[in-house]
Amino acid sequence: MNDYIRESLSYFGLFRKVYRAKKNIKPAEISYGGDKDQYFLYYEPKKVLSDKIIVWVHGGGWNAGNPKFFDYVGQCVCDKGYRFVSLGYRLSPKYKYPCQITDVCVAYNTAIGYLKDKGIDISKIIVAGPSAGAHLTSIMCYCRKVQQKYEVDVSNVIGFIGSGGPYSFRKDQGMTIRLLTDQLFRKGYNRKNGEPVSLMSKSSIPMLLIQSRHDGIVEYACAEDFAKRAAELGNACEIYSVQDKKNTHSWYTAGMFLETRKENKGLDKFFTWIEER
Repeated sequence: MNDYIRESLSYFGLFRKVYRAKKNIKPAEISYGGDKDQYFLYYEPKKVLSDKIIVWVHGGGWNAGNPKFFDYVGQCVCDKGYRFVSLGYRLSPKYKYPCQITDVCVAYNTAIGYLKDKGIDISKIIVAGPSAGAHLTSIMCYCRKVQQKYEVDVSNVIGFIGSGGPYSFRKDQGMTIRLLTDQLFRKGYNRKNGEPVSLMSKSSIPMLLIQSRHDGIVEYACAEDFAKRAAELGNACEIYSVQDKKNTHSWYTAGMFLETRKENKGLDKFFTWIEER
């Protein structure tokens, strides 16, 4: 309960930093559907320093957020010399799962086509996402049935980073996750069909799971469940336990991009892990 209160009280300071974030790069906006949330933003660094491309899917409990709100993430990543793609998707409760994973897969395919048309090397892609974004991207990266259904080619994905992801729908989850998943899934839907730990297939994509023991919303055990299943399948997985004092859900999943690598150990781990691929 204490961590949930800390999470709730963190929003004012977090939003204040969001609206003060600098906008050095103007991203290109590309639609892939008729809904207002069916678009992605592409960020081209002023000076490209890496041949890796980061494809990111935002969080927000599946019912909030969009790439434009999380512009500061793209600004932060671009500042480090990476090309960055931020995918949007339709939100619950209006749109029920699997609309969200459908959109992420279609957006991903459209974005890859967009990059190829620009003559950009797409051979080294890092897929990442926080919270609901970690849930969706983990399914796209590790569920073979989803990849086949939406014709998603993940052969060029060299790493997956999930932060604060609800990878398993545990019975001991708090009220917030229960309410959000009730909005996400229609009544009677078999939630195993939307649970990453149940959908994981054997994969060569290594994963980094950034998770806090003081999250306040998502249980640390979610990452442990996902890592256990990965080990059973022989998938490479590392859990990084958040060490920063700002260790509640919103701060370490997205707020870390408002700080520097020196200030935030989680952010430094994020980039260090990518650099090592």
